[in-house]
Amino acid sequence: MRRVRETVALGSLAHLVNFAGTDSMTALIAASRWYQMGDDMPAFSIPAAEHSTMTAWGRDGETAAFHNMIEQFGGTDKAFSVVSDSYDLWNAIDNIWGDALKDEVENMGGTLVIRPDSGEPTKVVREALERLALKFGTTVNSKGYKVLPDYVRIIQGDGISSQSLSKIIDVIIKAGFSIENVTFGMGGGLLQQVNRDTMSWAMKSSAICIDGTWKDIYKDPITSRSKRSKKGTIGTGTRWQWPDQNHKRASIG
Repeated sequence: MRRVRETVALGSLAHLVNFAGTDSMTALIAASRWYQMGDDMPAFSIPAAEHSTMTAWGRDGETAAFHNMIEQFGGTDKAFSVVSDSYDLWNAIDNIWGDALKDEVENMGGTLVIRPDSGEPTKVVREALERLALKFGTTVNSKGYKVLPDYVRIIQGDGISSQSLSKIIDVIIKAGFSIENVTFGMGGGLLQQVNRDTMSWAMKSSAICIDGTWKDIYKDPITSRSKRSKKGTIGTGTRWQWPDQNHKRASIG
């Protein structure tokens, strides 16, 4: 475990040589310890949804889940990220962000950062930009490239490596969009690439207990059926109780 933490620290610190964003607590500790940061914060992050916090609302509750993110984190000069491919990324862009919640997105203050997380990155990023441009419009910068309004952006963190990054950027430019529309995130790509994808295995939330009632939750991205997750209590269905009996439960296989 110590070696794992050290590897994470080294990869994250290499990233922080040029950037000021990270979700790695290990990076913050390492920067303070080895580079005498003192009271200075080495890096920052933003509020960001992940799949279980979206799928916990259910497929029919996706609009409510997105609205809740705006209520919780929208505001002047604030940016927040919402993973939007739990079921159908294109429906999320066209009909939820770009229609049902369009007025809220435009008037909330701050920046909504939409996160695709499945599919072939070059194709997904380009199509996401084109769909957002149709819904929210664009301006043209001094170099002739299209820029989305300040209140909406994309973050691509799936499948990012030094090799794939240049391909995605090329596609964005050829489509006539400015690179400032997209932020990139990299996790395991900073390390030795021995990770969950090595064995095509990942752990996802499959059930949630709300007010004493269990319900199945899952992700089923239209952009990558291989990322469909299991739902319901898995394996033996044995459940163990957290110390606070009124709140959380989990299923174990």
